[in-house]
Amino acid sequence: MWRGIFILLLFVVAAAVEARPRQINPIPFAHEPCSVLDGRPCTPSYCSPLEPGPCIPEIDYPYGQNLQLTIQSVPSEADRAKYQKPDHDLDTIGDLFAELRSCWSPPSDNMRAGMQMSVRFSFNRAGGLIGPPRLTFATSGVPAETRTTYLNAINASLNACLPLKFTSGLAGALAGRPIAIRYVDNRELGK
Repeated sequence: MWRGIFILLLFVVAAAVEARPRQINPIPFAHEPCSVLDGRPCTPSYCSPLEPGPCIPEIDYPYGQNLQLTIQSVPSEADRAKYQKPDHDLDTIGDLFAELRSCWSPPSDNMRAGMQMSVRFSFNRAGGLIGPPRLTFATSGVPAETRTTYLNAINASLNACLPLKFTSGLAGALAGRPIAIRYVDNRELGK
């Protein structure tokens, strides 16, 4: 008899756990893993008038938390305005990215069409670099001399812009945060 009561209690507890409303994670891009066996949709990309609780839409933020940027040697017409140097102290992430884009000058010798190289670095509060940029990616199959040429061009371009003039708010927010830049040489070199 006690065994039957114990099993009945287990069923009641299991039913109570299943009856609780599902908690929606209000943090954008905090996606929960999905499975076909879940029996429920993944948040926050699903809304229904039959579901209890708020509906949180997915927001497409222009900048990620990890501050990644792509700089092309020849920007497209639509992106040309993003490559203009700001005429004021840098107050936003968009201003910082525009300043970094305007500083880039690709190498004029030992070039390679389609070359891509990524570096990672951080700024201090005064607008200088905390150490040299660290190479994180280079196009495979490229000779070492070409990689060195592009890395020297990246270092020279960044050093020509330094120190950047941050407002106190942006300086406090950026100091020590890693910034990753992918440089893409999309020039037509054969012509």
